[in-house]
This record gives sequence, C-alpha cells and structure tokens, in this order.
Amino acid sequence: MVLPQAWKNRLGKLNLIRQIDCETATQEIVKGEVCGPVEVKIEGFDPIYGEVLFLNMKPEDGIYEPLIGYIVLEQVQAAVDMLGHRLIHVRKADLKHIG
Repeated sequence: MVLPQAWKNRLGKLNLIRQIDCETATQEIVKGEVCGPVEVKIEGFDPIYGEVLFLNMKPEDGIYEPLIGYIVLEQVQAAVDMLGHRLIHVRKADLKHIG
C-alpha cells in the first residue's frame, strides 16, 4: 500500500522500518519510507496488518491517489471488477501458486 507522505502524521506514531529508493513511471528515483505494522481497513472487508510505503506525491486537483497493491487486495480477499470499477469479494484464497 502506498500513501502520500502528507498523510503520515494523521495516522499517529508509526515505526519507520526502512527507507528505500523507488523508481516512478517516469523513471525518476524518489525516496520512500516503509512504516508498520499498520492496520489496513478497506470499507466492506476485514482488516489486515502490514506495512505502508509513504512517498511524496503531488495531488491532482487537490486530491491524492493512494495505491492499493495486489498483496493487500489478496490479503483482504478482494478483486478488482474492471467493468464496474469497484472491489468485489473473493470467496476463496488462491493457493495454486504455492507448493
């Protein structure tokens, strides 16, 4: 999960786990802070615990666009409905890639 650095203080005291370099879509290298553990709550899904990457982001029209990654979606058992532009519940965890 990637959140704007501007939101970090809103979430209370977080443990800094490490600082990392990240490469953006424009191939710019930016510093990020990995913090955790945090409780991640997505409306309509059970909470999970994990890490958050904070990056300096530029809001578009005053609005930030946080990123929810595939691992977080898998952990909350959600999938993206591309036609409906929403998250849907996945009834079973996919373990086919384990083993």
